[in-house]
Amino acid sequence: MVLTNTAVHQPAGSSIPAALRLALHPAVHTWGTTTSDAFLRVTHSLAHPPLPAAVREAFMAPYRGASRRAGVGNFVADIPVDASHPSFAALNGVADGVRGLDVPALMLWGPRDPIFSDRYLKDLLTRLPHADVHRYEGAGHLVAEDRNIAPAIFDWLAGRVTGGGNGGARGGPAAAAPAFRPLWARLGELSAGPSGGGAAVVEMAADGSAARSLTWNRLETNVVHLAAGLRQAGVGPGTRVSLMVPPGVDLTVALYACLRLGAVVVVADAGLGTKGLSRAVRGATPDVLIGIDKALAAARALGWAARRISVRDLPAGRRRLLGVETSLAALARTGSGFAAAGNVPAVTPDPDSPAAVLFTSGSTGPAKGVLYTHRQLAAMRDTVAETFGIRPGHRLVAGFAPFALLGPALGTVSVTPAMDVTAPRTLTARALADAAAAIDATVVFASPAALRNVVDTRNGLTAKGSEALGRVELLLSAGAPVPEPLLAEVQRIMPAASLHTPYGMTEALPVTDISFEQIQAATADAAAGTMPGAGNGVCVGRPVHGARTAVVPLAMDGTAPGAVPVTDAGVTGEILVCAPHVKDGYDRLWLTERVSADPPGWHRTGDVGHFDADSRLWVEGRLAHVITAPGAVVTPVGAEQAIERLDHVRLAAVVGVGPAGTQAIAAVVETVPPARKPGLAGPELARKVREAAGAAGVSVAAVLVVPAQPTDIRHNAKIDRSRLAQWASSVLAGGRPGAP
Repeated sequence: MVLTNTAVHQPAGSSIPAALRLALHPAVHTWGTTTSDAFLRVTHSLAHPPLPAAVREAFMAPYRGASRRAGVGNFVADIPVDASHPSFAALNGVADGVRGLDVPALMLWGPRDPIFSDRYLKDLLTRLPHADVHRYEGAGHLVAEDRNIAPAIFDWLAGRVTGGGNGGARGGPAAAAPAFRPLWARLGELSAGPSGGGAAVVEMAADGSAARSLTWNRLETNVVHLAAGLRQAGVGPGTRVSLMVPPGVDLTVALYACLRLGAVVVVADAGLGTKGLSRAVRGATPDVLIGIDKALAAARALGWAARRISVRDLPAGRRRLLGVETSLAALARTGSGFAAAGNVPAVTPDPDSPAAVLFTSGSTGPAKGVLYTHRQLAAMRDTVAETFGIRPGHRLVAGFAPFALLGPALGTVSVTPAMDVTAPRTLTARALADAAAAIDATVVFASPAALRNVVDTRNGLTAKGSEALGRVELLLSAGAPVPEPLLAEVQRIMPAASLHTPYGMTEALPVTDISFEQIQAATADAAAGTMPGAGNGVCVGRPVHGARTAVVPLAMDGTAPGAVPVTDAGVTGEILVCAPHVKDGYDRLWLTERVSADPPGWHRTGDVGHFDADSRLWVEGRLAHVITAPGAVVTPVGAEQAIERLDHVRLAAVVGVGPAGTQAIAAVVETVPPARKPGLAGPELARKVREAAGAAGVSVAAVLVVPAQPTDIRHNAKIDRSRLAQWASSVLAGGRPGAP
């Protein structure tokens, strides 16, 4: 069975879409559907992009004249609004019968559909939970016109029905799964041990003081009580719970309580921006949303979830205004009562059942939901622990929300600095030092943008703050390449720390690891030219514990069409990773998952790179940013690094301009001090940039400047090269050089 946007049932508690209510109104129905062709024209207007004139005319051809539109009027009239409609019972019978269909099923969906929205997709998935789903972001009601869905259907038929193709299959070279210990295992162990009275989670206030904290005993108790209260409220295995709570005590307790129940936590942070966040939450279709007031207001206005839970108790009027049914505090009190009476039944989620949907940064397109099972989350914890030697007793400052949540699973004392976690560049040296001092930190995790601001604000450090940072033993920074000069500055601030820049992504974190000393050695090898394959990119080291890496070689058109993993030195290709902690799949993106899982057992990262003769991986950029110049395929990072070594250049991006296969190469630079306005670079800067890129083997045709590079919202570090390429194309074609 293959379905596009449709419905077989009206979800309880909701009315039929407004457009259909209007079409059914007695004053509108006959005129809108039969007398005139208004209904048809409105339907055709829902296409994204608009239908070509010839296609619109073809769709209208069977319905010329009112006498030929009776079927349109009758089909609209047949929509059962309520139980009094003659079709109501028949449609209910169909809806119930769908639950018994034990056949392969595929749903291809346009999320922009104002009629059959994602709530109808969610209803269908309750009836066909085994169905494969692909949501085409940007497509709508006429999904078959908005997107070319035929290849997806035939690929799916080959894989799921006739047995050909990979069908999104898994397997391959992955090692046998190790013994499973759930993500929350450390909480119970530490609460029952000698460290039970010690701090587990610390929350910083804006003034740099420790505002709240929980001991391991209290954390375990609060998690158990909240889990019991949530279960009483109907949250259980498979329930999707969107968590919109800042990192700290409340988020930690809510996360681990939901995981223990077997609920699926949906983590889409405000770093995606308002539009991206809304798109992500709607696509995940959570059953319940737990949030602070701001998130609850957005959820009420945008219909993100049918059930809403506040973090703290709210006055009755505000609770009604936000559509909140209860609070975490109230649920914890209820759960405490159950615990006191000994009525807290154990729930043991299946290790291979869904546990979390984590969203990518959206730096190369709409953010994708990445689905993890409990086993894969546990494997991520174990990989981080084994790779970096993080053990109970370590104390972690997490300048990036995911690591704040992973801290308790690792058994570390965890604190998030006073910062806007959705904007890493807001982390100051003073805030980092205050957080480190609050727990006598041994480990720090911060993104490259955060580290850059820490270096820029280091003059604000007090003697006490410098001492606290001087006791840090390990620094981890990921999310984007970390320039070697920046690491050297960070080393001065944290002189005792071993600096590591692991490479990874939302789908697999981490993949490889490298230390500052190893980066310096790789740079020296590249400069000496004695190590085959060294250079032309960022060296990210070797695979972490339990992981394997390989590449699929690039073709001359800039794609990676093969399916044979290669590890030969000097061969540039799309990077593959295989590890126990790689994602289970993309949430409701069947086609994306199928492409990313070929060859079976591997994950295609979308990054390009190569190995050197010492088996170190060098990342050269994103597959989507590969430039196809005449007779050559050019990856951007090597030339960008060369340009960024110039005095007065802060960041550089190398992009392609023009038709594929004949692209000219443009360099877009952010200078120090910043350029006053975007546009063409001056002659002297242009000469230096061309010389630097030429030394890296890249011939730059045009050099442009911008006051600031456009970057992703979450990391504040990944340059949006696609956006820059469009801007550069416009400027070089004579357009007005506004901000990219």
